[in-house]
Amino acid sequence: MTQVRVLLVDDHPVVRSGVKALLEASGKLRLTAEAGTGESALEILAVSAQEVDVVVMDLQMGAGMSGVEATRRITAEHDLPVLILTTFDTQADIVAAMGAGAIGYLLKDAPSETVQHAVLDAAARKSVLSPSITAQMMKRLASPATALTPREIEILQQLATGATNRDLARVLFISEATVKTHLVHIYDKLGVENRTQAIDRARTQHII
Repeated sequence: MTQVRVLLVDDHPVVRSGVKALLEASGKLRLTAEAGTGESALEILAVSAQEVDVVVMDLQMGAGMSGVEATRRITAEHDLPVLILTTFDTQADIVAAMGAGAIGYLLKDAPSETVQHAVLDAAARKSVLSPSITAQMMKRLASPATALTPREIEILQQLATGATNRDLARVLFISEATVKTHLVHIYDKLGVENRTQAIDRARTQHII
């Protein structure tokens, strides 16, 4: 039986060891390479992409390239399926990852067999989502008029760091007038009156 070849990208060595053992216990998966950063993953694929069937990717990896950016580069440059395996489950993370081309999104607290099947499905280019992730996305689809756009979610994330309108304009390469327009739409969708309330509501609703 041909085993599915996996590149695992996670910045925690202990986590990589655990995931490796979990995957290889299925008998159908084999870890052919592992990386602690997005940059390292791209370096590996630059010389051995033909030896990888699927990439299992964490989202947050320290100060280097994020899992989202690594996913975007991998899907664009190597056309490999990327399965996100992470502890982060906010709409901001989900929307960013799926927008970058991830074929699936799974949480690290999923049962072992679920993870194994998810990696196999991802390798076969079948979409994979944790139940809680599916619920988040269905919530967005059920209320399209009040669902925040990726740009609005990005602005909320910046607001949560204490960014001013001027900071937002500079970071997002838009005018302060455009920032104010986005804030009006965000407040309206969340049913709040100011940025403090918006941040609190977004966190309560698991948007950021």
